[in-house]
Amino acid sequence: MPKIGMEPIRRKALVDAALKAIGDHGSLSVTMSEIARQAGVSAALAHHYFGSKEQLLIETMRALLRQFHDDVVGELLNAHTPRERLSAIIRVSFNASQFAPETIAAWLAFYVEAQRSEETRRLLSIYVRRLHTNLVVALRPLAPKAEATRIAEGVAAMIDGFYIRQGLRAAPLSIEACIALTEDYITSKLERLA
Repeated sequence: MPKIGMEPIRRKALVDAALKAIGDHGSLSVTMSEIARQAGVSAALAHHYFGSKEQLLIETMRALLRQFHDDVVGELLNAHTPRERLSAIIRVSFNASQFAPETIAAWLAFYVEAQRSEETRRLLSIYVRRLHTNLVVALRPLAPKAEATRIAEGVAAMIDGFYIRQGLRAAPLSIEACIALTEDYITSKLERLA
C-alpha cells in the first residue's frame, strides 16, 4: 500500500527515471520495470500511479513542456525589449537542462512517437504553437507580420535542427555556439529589414 503523502515525490521520481531511461535507450522502448527500478520503486507502484507505461511517458512529456514553459516565463520577466525577449526564448531553448543528452533523446523519441500517438502529437503541437507565438510576439515590434512569422519559422527550424544534430551526435555544437548562430540569424534578418 502506498504511503500517504509520498505520491507527488514518487510520481516525480518516476518521471525523472523515465527521462533518464529514455535517454539511456535513445528510444521509448523502455519497460515500466526498468523505469521503476531506476526510480527505486516497484513496477506495481509505478502502474498504480500511472496506469500504464504510455501514461507515464505522456506525463514525462508534459513535465518537459511545463519545465520549458516555466523557464521561458522566468526569463521573459527580465526581458524589457522585444530583442531581449527573443534572446530570452533562445537562451531557454538551449539552456543546460533543455539541452542535456537525456532530454534531447526524450524530445527526439517523442517526435517519433507523435507519428503513432494522437496524444503525443497533440502535446508536440502545443509546444510548437507556444514557441511560434512567443517568437512572433517578440518579433512583431521589429518586423512586419509576414516577416515576423517567417523569421520565427526559421528560428524554430534552427532550434529543431540543432537538437537533431545534438541527438545524433552529428557534429554537435556547444550551447554557446547554438545560441550565437541563432542570434546571428535573427540579427541578419532584422538588419535586412531596416
